[in-house]
Amino acid sequence: MPDFTREEIEATVKASQIFRRANLSGIDLHGTNLRGANLYEADLNKANLNGADLSQALLRGANLRGAILRGGALCSANLSGADLSEAILNGVDLSEARLYHAILHKAKLSEANLRRTQLSGADLSRSILHMSYLFEANMQNTNLANAQLIKANLRAANLTGADLREANLQGADLREASYNSDTKFPDDFDPDKEEMVLKK
Repeated sequence: MPDFTREEIEATVKASQIFRRANLSGIDLHGTNLRGANLYEADLNKANLNGADLSQALLRGANLRGAILRGGALCSANLSGADLSEAILNGVDLSEARLYHAILHKAKLSEANLRRTQLSGADLSRSILHMSYLFEANMQNTNLANAQLIKANLRAANLTGADLREANLQGADLREASYNSDTKFPDDFDPDKEEMVLKK
């Protein structure tokens, strides 16, 4: 059972208080304004956050496994080290968010906005990123093995050291995306044909 009710959370956020390490597992917070909230290491496992505004929120180390955030706002949020395994993030705005070393294994991110998002060292293996917008995203040393990136926009993204083995890149835009000798591509993938930029 969650530590707080939806009403208590809304009142607390308005009063600029914090929810560090709070147990909010399974709570229904859809459409709630949590902009700038401190949810450091909070447990939001399977929480309903559809349409919630978590812009600029601190979610470092938070547990968001299986959480539902369709159409939510997480722009400029700090999710470094957070666990978003199997979370539903379709259509979410994660532009300029920080997800260093975050776990997004099997997460659903179709049509998500990840413009200039920091994903260095993150685990996006087996994630679904159909038609997602990853323009200038930093995916240095990111695990994208077996990810579904059909028609994704990866233009000018940093893919140096990224693992893209077995990833589905059908129709993806990789023009001006950077890679290096440590980047691992699917079999028969030609980065020159995709107009990618080799970094020495």
